[in-house]
Amino acid sequence: MIIRVRTNIGVWRVEGIDASTATTADVLAGIAKTRPHVVYEKSLSSDPRCDCPLDDAKPLSSQGLGHGSMIHCRVDASTCAENTVDGSAAADDAGAMVTTDGAAAPAAAGGMTKRIIDKDGSIKLVHAEGSSAADSSRGFRKGQLALRDMKMAWTLQEFTAMDDKYNFKIKRQDASFVGSGGVHLESSAVNDFQSYLRRFQFQQQRFGYLYGRFVDEEDEEGETEKMEEEKPATSTSGWGLRMPESEEKKEKKNAKVIVEAIYEPPQEADAEAAEGFVMLEDPNEENVENLAKMLGLQRVGWIVGHPPREEGFQLSAAEVIMAAELQLESAGGIEPTPFVTIRVTVGDDGNVAVEAFQVSLQCMEMVAEEALDVGPNPGFCYVNETFTAIQEGKPSTTVENNFFLTVVPINGYQSDMFVSLFPRANRAYDDRAQTHDEMKRQLSKSGQSGWTFIDLLSDFALLLYLCKFLDVKTDMPKICQSVKDREVPLDDGYKIIISSMAGIDGSY
Repeated sequence: MIIRVRTNIGVWRVEGIDASTATTADVLAGIAKTRPHVVYEKSLSSDPRCDCPLDDAKPLSSQGLGHGSMIHCRVDASTCAENTVDGSAAADDAGAMVTTDGAAAPAAAGGMTKRIIDKDGSIKLVHAEGSSAADSSRGFRKGQLALRDMKMAWTLQEFTAMDDKYNFKIKRQDASFVGSGGVHLESSAVNDFQSYLRRFQFQQQRFGYLYGRFVDEEDEEGETEKMEEEKPATSTSGWGLRMPESEEKKEKKNAKVIVEAIYEPPQEADAEAAEGFVMLEDPNEENVENLAKMLGLQRVGWIVGHPPREEGFQLSAAEVIMAAELQLESAGGIEPTPFVTIRVTVGDDGNVAVEAFQVSLQCMEMVAEEALDVGPNPGFCYVNETFTAIQEGKPSTTVENNFFLTVVPINGYQSDMFVSLFPRANRAYDDRAQTHDEMKRQLSKSGQSGWTFIDLLSDFALLLYLCKFLDVKTDMPKICQSVKDREVPLDDGYKIIISSMAGIDGSY
């Protein structure tokens, strides 16, 4: 299987490990084959902040990881030079490396390299000039070993089976993984997102994560099945009881995706970047995930706003690949998931368009295999030279993005649990910022126009702001419980503390 490793300098792919027995040691060994001197600042973990290290003693499969799954780590960028040429000198005395947090990384085997003495007197492994291009051309596919280097004798069946792993017959997926209910977007949250984009005339690209719930589809065939069971068994052939009919198991979908809040992580607009923005390190990432969990929410999608595009151009190649990576992360591998992609843009008439999509399972598989790349034309995904995409019976070097997209029905929705009034985090050039004065302005409405204190406090952005000042492990769970269940009154002590922080005097 293939495991993808997201680091602070990019995503690496480790392939060829056994799905049932592989451990973190196998992943580290796979990385070391091409990056023999990598030093890990934080070991392999299941979460982006690397706070939940994987258990070295357990197989990856028992930790919920499968083909295409994403794991995370942090590395010293200066130690990550990739060793891609042939030879064995590098492995003679490389030995085992130790990470900065104590995790051992196996040494690399192979690679034509040379050693140099750095300015500080240390010995470093660097690329050797030579025949890397000629060697790579010997492979049965670009970037792969030659057949005789893999195995001395091949049968036609063995070669065909191996080669088929690199072939993709491109086909459309008829329907999304979301049921007929589609996605229900919290109207005020989306309006706030598009209003911010209007400040820049939709000329800057921006994204955010959607938090909400997946609602299971009700079994509407329950009564029908019950009636079938009560029917008397009759014979159609004169030989007594009829044989049971074959049953087709209907795969349930999530009836709908409910979006309650949008969180925009730190980012910078960059027209030169493929995505149109650059993601920055987020110090609030852990608080966001913990807060969502305490509120009974999870990440259910992402939203991207972009400048106007020509008709029929829905998502760029970079956006398609990012959507596939997020669906893979949500599903824990190449599996169906209701995780959605929302795009927001403006038309020629000035009206805002909001649409929902998913990428197909085939797209997820190709991204997991790193078969898709971003190229000069953003309307097409470019096929990595190691792989072959077959369209209409012919090899193709590109795939139109729309082949990978399925449309998800979209509905407006007014949350009965949350409000969306507090300024958003991580926004530059906004009229309002997250301050105690803004908290006072919002909470001072308590007792007016039917607002209660807990109603106004039930704002994802405001609760995230409070995480900076209250204990996330002891205080916030109690506050979130009152937000989730209005039958649970908020403790008066917390009302006093929060009101005092906001500078509100008198009743609350």
